[in-house]
Amino acid sequence: MTEFDPEKFEEKYVYYFEELEAAYSAAYQQLHGRYDSTVLKAIDRQLLSESEPFYEGNGEFRVELPENPRERVGPAADHEQFDVVLETLVERIEAELRNQFEFDETE
Repeated sequence: MTEFDPEKFEEKYVYYFEELEAAYSAAYQQLHGRYDSTVLKAIDRQLLSESEPFYEGNGEFRVELPENPRERVGPAADHEQFDVVLETLVERIEAELRNQFEFDETE
């Protein structure tokens, strides 16, 4: 486990690439099988690949999605599960980032 340094997180892809990859992967795996795979894959490939995680301080992370998420995923955006899958996946990524960097949920 790499010790977390908020200043280094500004260059996250240099210092924390493995942790970021692990957090995104763990979040995806938690939702795999629970939601429509077409929607989950579209969000993963078209939105999350372009998303940007930020450290907010106090052990909190935020995942910023690219503009126009519905347009980016095409027909998957019309699926009834789109909004809940997107929201849940972003929440899981943020939680997994806290986990990767060993922040308690209560911090």
